Amino acid sequence: MTSTVPAMTSQVENGKELVLKRTFRAPRQLVFEAFTQAEHLRQWWGPRGWEVTHCTVDLRPGGRWHYCMKCMDPAQGDFYDMESWGLGIYDEITAPERLVYTDYFSDAEGGINNDMPTTQAILTFEEVNGSTNVISRSIYGTEDALKTVMDMGMLQGITETWDRLAEHLTARQES
Repeated sequence: MTSTVPAMTSQVENGKELVLKRTFRAPRQLVFEAFTQAEHLRQWWGPRGWEVTHCTVDLRPGGRWHYCMKCMDPAQGDFYDMESWGLGIYDEITAPERLVYTDYFSDAEGGINNDMPTTQAILTFEEVNGSTNVISRSIYGTEDALKTVMDMGMLQGITETWDRLAEHLTARQES
């Protein structure tokens, strides 16, 4: 019998809020750690063909998560060898139930790119029969800001990223 991977669902609410939901077959504590520890994030963050080449996490209110993803797949054409830097500043941490941070595009030094949309990310982790439901609410300042990231392929990217997370969680539990 083959088990299927739970699909991610997405919907836009109020024109500027993207809500993503997915169930991961792993305990809530492990899923929370995968979102908040650099050693986990390095293994799964980013779409397929991208690797995290830099990742630091200071998990406390006001702390920073600074990372770089680099495209390592020549088949991705124009994206090959491209770097994408991001910065999260933690607003609220209630382990292992809730994580709130403001997400920015940044540079290698952690300087915020004010030309790109900012997101308030609210993640909740609900344990259900040994699995974990993750609900991500990404709130943008305007409808245009959400449209900008959607036009950049964000839904495909997060789908692949969360697929990689599911694979990482499975591997962690089997080892």
